[in-house]
Amino acid sequence: MHAIRLHTFGPAENLTYEQVEDPAPGPGQVRIAVAAAGVHLLDTALREGIQGPAPTPTPLPTVPGREVAGTVDALGEGTPHLWLGKRVTAHLGFQPGGYAELAVTDMERLHEIPAGLDFAQAVAMIGTGRTALGILQFTDLGPDSVAVVPAAAGGIGTLLVQYARHAGATVIGLAGGPAKTALVAANGADLAVDYTDPAWPEKVRAYLGGRPATVVFDGVGGDIAREATALLSPTGQHLVFGWSGEGIHTGGPHLVEGVSEQVLGPAMLARTGGPDPLRTLELRALTEAATGRLTPAVHRFPLTEAATAHRALENRATTGKVVLEP
Repeated sequence: MHAIRLHTFGPAENLTYEQVEDPAPGPGQVRIAVAAAGVHLLDTALREGIQGPAPTPTPLPTVPGREVAGTVDALGEGTPHLWLGKRVTAHLGFQPGGYAELAVTDMERLHEIPAGLDFAQAVAMIGTGRTALGILQFTDLGPDSVAVVPAAAGGIGTLLVQYARHAGATVIGLAGGPAKTALVAANGADLAVDYTDPAWPEKVRAYLGGRPATVVFDGVGGDIAREATALLSPTGQHLVFGWSGEGIHTGGPHLVEGVSEQVLGPAMLARTGGPDPLRTLELRALTEAATGRLTPAVHRFPLTEAATAHRALENRATTGKVVLEP
């Protein structure tokens, strides 16, 4: 098979397209003929050798990627035959191997892809979708809500805008540049604002007519977060799930005492509850997409252009969920 391999930590150019040995599924595992592999901002940090939340250092060489969708083409010992030929998606956890034509995972990680979803949409929901649903557990959106979504043209932002609109909230979507702003407006935001315009906070205040924001969904941090939290009411919420505007490995979130809450990791898992909270969120996300309530935006790249995809993601030149297609 062909796969993207990383032999040395460093820039995107270190990702190389190579022919490697086909993986074989072990007991209780399946092999997936990959049709779509998700790319996450965390992947760019891991590529540079920055561990982040990964429990152990990544051994090299490695095939990156932790989210896949495709068709089961081989079974390991003890895996029920019913999985063979199924359209499935899976989050591989911290076991990489997704940027490839074939990937192996435990059958317990599999979800059958609902009818009506293509492979790229399914892989978007298994990672980005589960995160969005996890974030949304921390607030109760309704007609009285005013939601501000920085990075509203991104994978998570797109879904947050859609969910808030379905809940009847007033949605302010922020994005960088006119092209992304147009996408945010088309996605249903009541007001789409270009955050590269220094006057954007005044435009939001004028639109709201003195009405304060009730929640800021913040995956950006930095100056944008500072301006956005200034729009909040004294009882508002600042839900922090990243700080891409400050760089994933430098800087940090902008926090306001009594308002800000970091909602990823243990906080999100505790809020979800149950024996397997991540799987619970994955199932919720796929169900929301299957019913049409949420429709993920996907930015597709050929597998051969994984380095280009990483550079585009780092330079904030993508919209929606970045997906590699073999």
